[in-house]
Amino acid sequence: MNYPNNKPESKWREELTEFEYHVLREAGTERAYTGPLLDEKRIGIFRCRGCQAELFRSETKFDSHCGWPSFYEPKSTDAVELLEDTTLGMKRVEVRCRACGSHLGHVFEDAPQTPTGDRYCINSVSITFEQAN
Repeated sequence: MNYPNNKPESKWREELTEFEYHVLREAGTERAYTGPLLDEKRIGIFRCRGCQAELFRSETKFDSHCGWPSFYEPKSTDAVELLEDTTLGMKRVEVRCRACGSHLGHVFEDAPQTPTGDRYCINSVSITFEQAN
């Protein structure tokens, strides 16, 4: 797909660390309970590490006890794209940044405690946090 913030892979490799590149561009996953944004509780915006597009707001973040930052909805329907993922012998739904195509994580319909019932399980390394003023 042609994304608004499209760059050659060589540029991605320049801008991202090896681990960031692995997760964002090769659909890798960080180990559970290791991401620095897992326990982030301040009010603000979570952005794509690859292009800084706004993805999630802190008001939709919740503790799902899964080991990754979890949100019950993106900031808008055009913030992320959802793709079928059948890797690892499972059927899941991958979440990508709609602006640059970077891998963010997966979404699951297993959060009845939220208004949407969804759990967007997002790698900390895929996002940045900007505290509200």
